[in-house]
Amino acid sequence: MHSSYSLPVFLTIFLATILTGQAVVPLDKRFSYVNSGPLGEFSVEFGDYRPSNIATFPFMLCFQNATPDAFTLSLRMGNRHDESKMLWVWTANRGKPVHENATLAFGADGNLVLTDADGSIAWQTGSANKGVVGWELLDIGNLVLYDAKGAYIWQSFDHPSDTLLIGQGLHLNGATKLVSRLSYTEDADGPYTLVMEQRHLAMYYKSQNAANPLLYYKYDEFGDGKGVLADAVFDVNGDAFYTNELFLLYDMKNSPASGTRLLARPKYNSTYSMLRLDIDGNFRIYTYYPIVDWGAWEVTYKVLNSEDDVESTSECRLPKRCGALGVCEDNQCVACPTAAGLLGWSKSCAPPVLPPCKGSRANVDYYKVVGVEHFLNGYTEGGRMKIGDCREKCNKDCKCSGFFYREESSKCLLVPELGTLIKVSNPSHVGYIKMSK
Repeated sequence: MHSSYSLPVFLTIFLATILTGQAVVPLDKRFSYVNSGPLGEFSVEFGDYRPSNIATFPFMLCFQNATPDAFTLSLRMGNRHDESKMLWVWTANRGKPVHENATLAFGADGNLVLTDADGSIAWQTGSANKGVVGWELLDIGNLVLYDAKGAYIWQSFDHPSDTLLIGQGLHLNGATKLVSRLSYTEDADGPYTLVMEQRHLAMYYKSQNAANPLLYYKYDEFGDGKGVLADAVFDVNGDAFYTNELFLLYDMKNSPASGTRLLARPKYNSTYSMLRLDIDGNFRIYTYYPIVDWGAWEVTYKVLNSEDDVESTSECRLPKRCGALGVCEDNQCVACPTAAGLLGWSKSCAPPVLPPCKGSRANVDYYKVVGVEHFLNGYTEGGRMKIGDCREKCNKDCKCSGFFYREESSKCLLVPELGTLIKVSNPSHVGYIKMSK
């Protein structure tokens, strides 16, 4: 039975649709949440949170609070009844936090807007007057805004932060990419990105001394050597509820090649898994098993593996594995290279302080480190030249922190930042660290 109130509401929506030519969101789909009141009582990574009523197991939209009076609209994954921390899998307004009494609203025009307490817009979907009639948080963690035909006008899967959920992927030419979180206490963009290029996935580090991000790892090539990757989707194999395989499903543009790349076989059901580019620059898969009472999360894959003895996939290839400077061997920081030799490593290990740079640095010198490579080695080809020319080239470059030289091939690599030096068995691979003369 219709109430006496429902007919005028229906007529209002109908007339508004006729007059404006745009769909109108029904009243029962509109909402407004104010960021106020008590914080959540359950354990999450990265600080505290305030829950909303937008939830579909095991996901919930929250105001995440990692620093005082700074909140981001974030999607949480986990079960509040178990003893394991719930993890964050998506952030809307990273780097633009809101404060107490900010408002998340979904109105008649179909736009989802996050407004700060002062009225400024921190984030929005940009879906106003585009035919949106409703929203839904799907059970795969995709927040969608849809039109009258059920087509998605906007979806969070098209705007990943640092995580891919099952069914979510990367697309050609950097249309989507993963960007690491800056720190455990600040939800801003970190220095690491994961993008899809040509026939591989690429991982980059953004240095303040370099105009372009630095490539530090390339994932295996996809396809048959023809065409380029169109997309790579993180997915599960077989029946979604009874599977233990996680893989990348890929398609090639300008080539018939497509297929899968197996990543991991978790011990548990893998439906609730996520692939995340972590704060340290490694990408890992976390699998959630909601039935257990403790230890529900398991790391089921990491591209650079501390348990792997293969040099090409060692954690030593992470740019900041050993902080600002350090020699890494067998996934451990083993030495601090100084002008006085190799000393014991600690977090205080740092490059030498250099004098002000004015053109050619005649007032600089170098000290040598034998049997090391830079994290760029293997992905950035250095030119062939005599070692003296390599040195002079670094002298003239204010952004050059040192150079790495392969004596057997005369290859020279200038680096804008030192970071982690990888210990290798070949003594002809040497590093020269710039210092004040």
